[in-house]
Amino acid sequence: MRKFFLLAAASAVLPLGIASAQMTEVGAGEGAVNIIAWAGYIERGETDPAFDWVTSFEAETGCMVDVKTAATSDEMVALMNEGNFDLVTASGDASLRLIAGERVQPIDPALIPSWNTVDERLQNAPWHTVDTDGDGTAEHYGVPYQWGPNVLAYNTQVFGDEPPTSWSVVFEEQTLPDGESNVGRVQAYDGPIYVADAALYLMYHNPELGITDPYSLDQTQFQAALDLLRQQRTLIGRYWHDAFIQIDDFTNEGVAASGTWPFQVNILQASGAPIASVVPVEGATGWADTTMMHVNSRNPNCAYMWLEHSLNPKLQGDLAAWFGSNPAVPAACTGNELLGETGCETNGFNNFESIAFWRTPTTACGDERGDVCVPYYEWVTQYIGVIGGR
Repeated sequence: MRKFFLLAAASAVLPLGIASAQMTEVGAGEGAVNIIAWAGYIERGETDPAFDWVTSFEAETGCMVDVKTAATSDEMVALMNEGNFDLVTASGDASLRLIAGERVQPIDPALIPSWNTVDERLQNAPWHTVDTDGDGTAEHYGVPYQWGPNVLAYNTQVFGDEPPTSWSVVFEEQTLPDGESNVGRVQAYDGPIYVADAALYLMYHNPELGITDPYSLDQTQFQAALDLLRQQRTLIGRYWHDAFIQIDDFTNEGVAASGTWPFQVNILQASGAPIASVVPVEGATGWADTTMMHVNSRNPNCAYMWLEHSLNPKLQGDLAAWFGSNPAVPAACTGNELLGETGCETNGFNNFESIAFWRTPTTACGDERGDVCVPYYEWVTQYIGVIGGR
């Protein structure tokens, strides 16, 4: 099993003194920009020539783009801790850790001409805006990129005319519509943040637990989620973290159902695989990703150029079509040939309020309970134990 990065979660009081001074103007490019990104997030037409938002950027700026694909938020945090990268497309369960660990620097929206085109629901989102200097005004630590839900993917040949409506198909042992058990035929995400998926399921089915936020769990709620995950372990064929390995598992290894990203669903459907997806009755966790800049970026000018480029409506629409996500720039929802006029609606653009976006768990519950919730480092330790059979 890969080594999880055990940086403590952000607390209510974040450390001060980011090492690099915030840039005040964008100068000449350095010739390169190194980015850590989720699979499918930065395409140069190698998988499909229709999806390429790197080549034009390199030609216009002279900044050559190098991408390191990361499979989990923990890997992204670990890579940013090592250095040697300029940008990272961080989800909400990594962004606050990066800010707390002083791995990223504040950005100046005034240096990004397209900033005012960003969805107002994202411009000041709490996973990338934090008051680190104590002046009462939150600083921006990145540029919103894409967002979307973690969907339930399923094999239509297995489910026939009875598509799943609940996450129970991956949490509870049962006979699937093809007459066979789900044991060994379902998957779960190989990342500690998946504890929130179990909590979301319990929030719907076990209201007596009092869960109101799947990322703010006291010890009783957390133990209930772990118990569900231990039960689930007896069903799991593989814990996935590599999108392309999961695609192969759906194609060749008999996977019947799993939580996944729309990216895998799109790739599978494009290849003709009998796969569909749904957001079940319990709702879904999800991700709102922010492009953040390393505190010691070696190519800050090229990095700022990429931040501006990342908000280009065509890039935003093309990426939403490719990944099955939603653009951070609402204007991208119209006039994009690849996304189509109903693409944003299909991808859930209007379901923003119903998604439990990934967020780093802290001891602060955010309610009258005070500081009794389980912090992220315990999620890491305990989830490794679950996967290991403990």
